Amino acid sequence: MDTIPCIPEVNLTLNNFTNLPMWEKVQETVSYIKGKTNFAPEYGIILGSGLGSFTDDIQIEFTLPYHEIPNFPVSTVQGHKGALVFGTIGYKKVVAMQGRFHFYEGYDMKEVTFPVRVMKYLGVEKLIVSNASGGVNVNYQVGDIVILKDQINLLPEHPLRGINDERFGPRFVNMSEPFSKDMIAKAKELAQQLSIKVQDGIYLGLQGPTFETLAEYKMVKILGADCVGMSTVPEVIVARHMDLETFGISVITDIGNEESIESITHKEVLEAAQKAEPLVRRLIKELILTY
Repeated sequence: MDTIPCIPEVNLTLNNFTNLPMWEKVQETVSYIKGKTNFAPEYGIILGSGLGSFTDDIQIEFTLPYHEIPNFPVSTVQGHKGALVFGTIGYKKVVAMQGRFHFYEGYDMKEVTFPVRVMKYLGVEKLIVSNASGGVNVNYQVGDIVILKDQINLLPEHPLRGINDERFGPRFVNMSEPFSKDMIAKAKELAQQLSIKVQDGIYLGLQGPTFETLAEYKMVKILGADCVGMSTVPEVIVARHMDLETFGISVITDIGNEESIESITHKEVLEAAQKAEPLVRRLIKELILTY
């Protein structure tokens, strides 16, 4: 009869997975940034693929490359420059991320969402997230601007998984309003005033980095989403965890359904986003100025 070996007792402190080290990392990073900038932004902006030129609308006071910031990941995606930009739009103080982080790059969700936590403790009260996405709504066209009204999380890891640190927010987060209804209403009002055509829709997040198959586009549509991408969802979850008022906007860069997919490359995604960028920039700028 085989004997069962004795397994030594292991101290499962889970130090690498608790939020206590995360709290310390956030405070260390915030302290470093404040020491470099002495700047307290009200708005945080995450600029997606092809939308990085929004920083041209900012009266820039400081720029910090990600690789110089303690605990910050480094963006590896073409079209994501990799810097925090601090400055003003009118009299509003903002910090903009030129390039975000994605789960498919190899980062875990706590790393992906780390900058959102840092922005909160720099003073940010409102977060604007932008992205390029694939459209499944039959009323969408390439280049359409979509104001996000809700989201569906199908990413394989949740950014709040693990022991919760109440200093960041509650264990169970109410996600009934991931995107601020007030900000949505204001953005639609501004779009009408500026003669900018906008759609609204639900965004579904998948892991990537592959573009969706025919069957996956069909799944996205069946699940009730209007567009699909590889970002945004975890950032919004963490923003709401910390009670940040959040607004999301997407540029449709390709169209897919269960019958056909337009051939698409990352270069074409960037090009489609850049064509819509002047209108997106104008809308976001006016939203910041007037909300």
